[in-house]
Amino acid sequence: MKLLIIEDEPEMLENMAQTLKREHYIVESASDYTSALEKIAVYDYDCILLDITLPDGNGLELLKELKSKGKDEGVIIVSAKDSLDDRLEGLNLGADDYLPKPFHMAELHARVKAVLRRRHFDGNSYIHIGNVSIQPENRYVTINDHEVVLNRKEYDILMYLITNKTRLVTKSALAEHVWGDHIDQSDSFDFIYSQIKNLRKKLEQATINIEAVYGVGYKLETV
Repeated sequence: MKLLIIEDEPEMLENMAQTLKREHYIVESASDYTSALEKIAVYDYDCILLDITLPDGNGLELLKELKSKGKDEGVIIVSAKDSLDDRLEGLNLGADDYLPKPFHMAELHARVKAVLRRRHFDGNSYIHIGNVSIQPENRYVTINDHEVVLNRKEYDILMYLITNKTRLVTKSALAEHVWGDHIDQSDSFDFIYSQIKNLRKKLEQATINIEAVYGVGYKLETV
């Protein structure tokens, strides 16, 4: 899962980023309104952690921008401004949650997990698709109740395809979502082909299959 932290306090930003990276999230950041606006315009995220008070703008305006573009990222407002008016405005604009500073990093992680479960998995702790079961809490995958060991990127690819199981996922979208937005500096998708090949081998006994659409990308199909 890919997260964007919009936070102007360097120490807070670093603590949040390191905490979430340890939980195997892809984490990107923006420390001001302008750079945050650029990121949300170009890239997609599973969840955005949004500070209200930014040096060059108001975080609630970024939330309005997200909604006006029809983007459906989960949003948790993380702010020292804990007035009732700010909280209500943020939730009315479409934020999923509001976490006032200061907070424990364990609570931040719990809030992120809750938003992701609600948005991607209907609030369930387990995902079942065909004979494959996944427990996102501990990245545990089974086929017919037998554990399948995936490396981090294989797991991230599988989860991205599952959360987009009704869509054709382009190679560039997959690469950007799993490897981060710096991937646009790469001129080859060979690293994706290698991970997909290995993942397919590990899913040979599964009733799902990763179909390649030549020249475009991939789609998850049930067998």
